[in-house]
Amino acid sequence: MKKKQPVVEDTGEMIPSHEEEDEAPVKAKRSKHEQAGGGGEEEMVYHPVKLSRSDLYRPPSAEELNQLKEAESLFHCSLLKMQMEELLKEVALSERRKQQIDSFIQTVTELLQAVPDSPEVEVSDLSWLSGAVKVPFLLVPKTTKGKFHMAPPASVDLIGSYPLGTCTKPRVTVDLAVTIPADVLHPKDVVNQRYPRKRALYLAGLAQHLTSSSDIGAMSYSCLHGNRLRPVLLLTPPGKESSSFTVRVHACPPPGFFKPSRFHPQRNNVRTEWYTGLQTSMSEGSEPPTPHYNSSVLGDLLPRAHLQFLSAVSSQCSAFADGVALLKVWLRQRELDQGTGCFNGFLASMLLTYLLTTHRISNTMTAYQLLRNSLNFLATTDLTVNGISLARDPDCTAPALAEFHSAFQVVFVDPSGHLNMCADMTACTYKQLQHEASVSMQFWDDPTVDGFHSLLMTPKPMIRTSDHVFQLCELVKLQSSCKKLNLLSELMDHSGNYVHTALPFILSLLQRGLGERIHLLTHSLSPDPEWSVESEAPKHKAQPPLSFGLLLKPELATSVLERGPPADSPKAAEFRELWGSRSELRRFQDGGITEAVLWDGQSMCQKQLVPKQIITHLLQLHADVPESCVRYVGVKLDDVIITGSEVPSTGEEESLRVVQSYDDLSRKLWRLEGLPLSITAVQGAHPALRYTQVFPPLPLKLDYSFFVREKISRSLVPKEDKPCPAYVTPITVICHMEGSGKWPHDRLAIRHIRAAFHIRLGELLKKHHNYPCKPCPTHLDVWKDGLLFRIQVAYHREPQVLRESVNAEGLLVVRDNEEAQALEMATIHKPLLTSTLHGLQQQHQCFGAVCRLAKRWLGAQLFSEDITEDTADLLVASLFLQPAPFTPPGSPQVGFLRFLRLLASFDWRNTPLIVNLNNQLTAVDYTEIKNDFMASRESLPVMFIATPKDKKLSMWTKRAPSVQMLHRVVMLAAESLKVLEHQLMDGGQMQDVRVVMRPPLDAYDVLIHLNPKQVPLLSQAVDPPAVTFSRGIMDGNVAHSGGAMPVVDYNPVSLYLAELRDSFGDLALFFCDPYGGTVIAVLWNPKAFIPLPFKTSQVSARCVEVTGEEAKTVPNVEAILEDFRNMGKGLVKSVEARTEKWSF
Repeated sequence: MKKKQPVVEDTGEMIPSHEEEDEAPVKAKRSKHEQAGGGGEEEMVYHPVKLSRSDLYRPPSAEELNQLKEAESLFHCSLLKMQMEELLKEVALSERRKQQIDSFIQTVTELLQAVPDSPEVEVSDLSWLSGAVKVPFLLVPKTTKGKFHMAPPASVDLIGSYPLGTCTKPRVTVDLAVTIPADVLHPKDVVNQRYPRKRALYLAGLAQHLTSSSDIGAMSYSCLHGNRLRPVLLLTPPGKESSSFTVRVHACPPPGFFKPSRFHPQRNNVRTEWYTGLQTSMSEGSEPPTPHYNSSVLGDLLPRAHLQFLSAVSSQCSAFADGVALLKVWLRQRELDQGTGCFNGFLASMLLTYLLTTHRISNTMTAYQLLRNSLNFLATTDLTVNGISLARDPDCTAPALAEFHSAFQVVFVDPSGHLNMCADMTACTYKQLQHEASVSMQFWDDPTVDGFHSLLMTPKPMIRTSDHVFQLCELVKLQSSCKKLNLLSELMDHSGNYVHTALPFILSLLQRGLGERIHLLTHSLSPDPEWSVESEAPKHKAQPPLSFGLLLKPELATSVLERGPPADSPKAAEFRELWGSRSELRRFQDGGITEAVLWDGQSMCQKQLVPKQIITHLLQLHADVPESCVRYVGVKLDDVIITGSEVPSTGEEESLRVVQSYDDLSRKLWRLEGLPLSITAVQGAHPALRYTQVFPPLPLKLDYSFFVREKISRSLVPKEDKPCPAYVTPITVICHMEGSGKWPHDRLAIRHIRAAFHIRLGELLKKHHNYPCKPCPTHLDVWKDGLLFRIQVAYHREPQVLRESVNAEGLLVVRDNEEAQALEMATIHKPLLTSTLHGLQQQHQCFGAVCRLAKRWLGAQLFSEDITEDTADLLVASLFLQPAPFTPPGSPQVGFLRFLRLLASFDWRNTPLIVNLNNQLTAVDYTEIKNDFMASRESLPVMFIATPKDKKLSMWTKRAPSVQMLHRVVMLAAESLKVLEHQLMDGGQMQDVRVVMRPPLDAYDVLIHLNPKQVPLLSQAVDPPAVTFSRGIMDGNVAHSGGAMPVVDYNPVSLYLAELRDSFGDLALFFCDPYGGTVIAVLWNPKAFIPLPFKTSQVSARCVEVTGEEAKTVPNVEAILEDFRNMGKGLVKSVEARTEKWSF
């Protein structure tokens, strides 16, 4: 079927681009409609423009050459250029939207100019306002001097991004400056909040006038970037368009009404006596400076001047608006463009202007180059140390940069030289901006990374970006922090906003305490409050909790010891002052006697919480914030993989014990003498040996009274009346023997030789090390340190022998087959993957824990058959090897959230997931993999994972998942991510992270409930039962050797599942949580229920239905359910049929 061609709106689109750009007209035949100026658009038919031979082979124009050169030199590929162009089209305002805005602005302007006058009253007298409309200001202190009356505005002007052409979707905000008439204000209104209060009253007067108009939709108040001194009035158009854009009305003084020198950062404009209500003997000169208050008022004086300045500079750079749009998208994805102290679109425009005026970028650059240079500048310039200024020749009263630095944490001075545009930004926010820019620059040039998606399309919420997150919940407690930290003058400067007053001091305190443990400390930006014009201004505490993010240095973050300076050092007193009673003198092995702090933590999962201990201790000690107000969400998810009753552990210590025992066995195998052939390699091939087993095998001390001895091998067999014994995990070890001419060339003979090697290895290990061994034809089981190792002897030529066969003519034929592939997978690929991922764990210590969480979720949601352990480990490895736009996960929780995000958002249909193990793949390999993938997409697995040793086939996902199962995995991952992130960031929600581990069972047709007594891994269940069963295990230390061989790899649930799949695999799918699941969920195969013609060879599990002369067979559901019970006798508690898809 032919695809429907899109309708082309612009006649020029069918003409090659050089037609429009080239000055010389080109003759081309056009359709009659086109020559006539076009009839109705419906009938118009476009034909490709026919060019003459000379035009077809005409050399490219200078413009085209420039574009070609730019695409080649600037972009990895022309695709990135097109993606950027499409994004810009997406965020640009349409002409229709602009017309709506212009018409609404005209209506609002006319209404505002008709504001009636009101008689002059005291500022504190609100009798002229009707009862409904409230003043958008927190009146603290209650009164101030001054007179006020309402009058029509002196002028109404557009300011901000809309007239500049940098306004972008999705949040379209248009700024309107309303000039307060000069006779309403007084030159001394800068003092004691008189001007801010008159400004708020003027906005309330405007709101009261506009409430009666039907041309205005919803109306509300807000604050400009969270600054309570700068309230604004938000207007939306009526009707359907109400959500399409917002007009933000600012009240401003007439230009030049106040002298800028009054707002020097060292000057005071809020008197202590007025603010506190207490008599003081301070003169004006000795009053503390109020730089934040000053910059708030000064900010209202300059918007028109800023617009003129930006317009003048941007008009010379054609790509300016596009450059700003890209920078705004980049900031929005990183949550840096909204809220108090944000790096908003205005600052983005000013930054580009600074780079243009200082000639760091040129006027001819493209939007792409403007974005790149801006990020490069941000990454390499620290405005907390070296501020920048747009003022070319400031007047003599303008402050110096050093004076700005003494008052503010981040300095970026506007063209007037008087205003610091980053006055409200904290140093931590700027450091976050710098960090994000430098991370972006690192992966920008990497051809193996999809730069466009990482840079501009991937959202980076704090919970997915930071390794640990904590929140300060009851913000009213920060009032006592201000008292404890003695911040009265800062509180006056921030007009009583204790949250923003205390924040910089809390941040610097935490930065000192966490020190070398973290790369970065970030905090959420308080959202701009929004409230109805009929409500009082919300209190400072009425905002969401403050969230803080930690980017950890994993090697130092979990250290329990904080070693300080020597006891006699002058810095010792400072150290003691910081840590209080936790600091104590200690003598170390190197002979040093120093101050030190020791934190609690034995296992790795307890050490993960050392940063929490530091934070709660410092906040309690120095800022009077009780521990109950700190909500730490760094390790909430670890609960689902915690084991151990005395010392909780998430598997790191157990995995290490298994690896150490394996290393010891490996050394002993190498040293064995008396083998006919020497051992060439010993390789682990089990998830426990790469730290990724969900619940690593624990050393078991057997209770012999639970078992009886088997007569021949003297192995232990559980007594009949006892519960199922503890599951003994066989840890697979591949033992490669050297090649020799003595190896036979027959598959059966090779197996016999391998069996002989198993017997001989067992004899030697028993003789030299007293390990109980049980040889089998396929493997040798060795009981060592309470763990069971399953050694498999391998011969490197065996897969090749399996592929060879002799045909009827006596010729040798080499043909690939499943048996050879399975052997290669077991003896070559799995050991290689295990050793590679073991190496990754050495680089990133939380890799194993992320794998364990991911696989616990997959198991709990019944997907462990579809996404195997090896596949899951590779998916997690990709998060560490190619983390862009993030840094590699530094905690299990953030790694798990990104794993869910990868499953939910990756384009499995059109993109191969490339896992660059050991960094072996080059850019050329990436291109080759993608091209091969696209060429043979239909024949490849739905989830395609490429590795350096497997570029074309995706052997790990060859058999599963199917399309339907992958679709379900994607859906559940997206839902789990949404639920988890809401829970973790919102303390008001039900706090139960296990909810994402409970599978929805309503989609299944039959549920087979199992007897918990016979489920050996019951203790690993998501919701472990209150009743536990004795499993033949004793507490105490495990013997290193000797003892009897236990029952190995005995799990009735998995054996029953295997039987069900073998017997009824064509009729149904069977799902179960391998980690202690007590329910087997059954899903009927719809195709199996189609009636089939009667055949005697196909009546297994089917019954015959006769209609007329036709006999057909359908599945006999009642008998099948009975078979489920009979096959699982003793294990199955009940079978519950859930749907009516069949008849009994």
